[in-house]
Amino acid sequence: MGITDVLALLGGLALFLYGMQMMSTGLEAAAGNRMKSILEKLTSNRVKGVLFGAAITAVIQSSSATTVMVVGFVNSGLMTLKQAV
Repeated sequence: MGITDVLALLGGLALFLYGMQMMSTGLEAAAGNRMKSILEKLTSNRVKGVLFGAAITAVIQSSSATTVMVVGFVNSGLMTLKQAV
C-alpha cells in the first residue's frame, strides 16, 4: 500500500464525512418537525421500525443507502439513537 493509496483513502473518507454533514444539515433544514413526527410514528415500536426499515431498504434496493440515511437522520436530530437501532 503506497502513499497514493493512503492519500486516496483519506480523501475518500473526508469526502464521505463532508457529504454526511451536508446531508444532515439539508435534512434538518428541509424536513423540520413534520418529518420528525412522521419518523416517530413509523418507529414507535421495534416491530414497526424493523418492518419500515426493511420496506425502505427493499424499495431503494440498497442497505448502504438506508444506513447512510438513518445516520443522517440521527445526526440531524430527526431520530433518536433508540429509534435508529
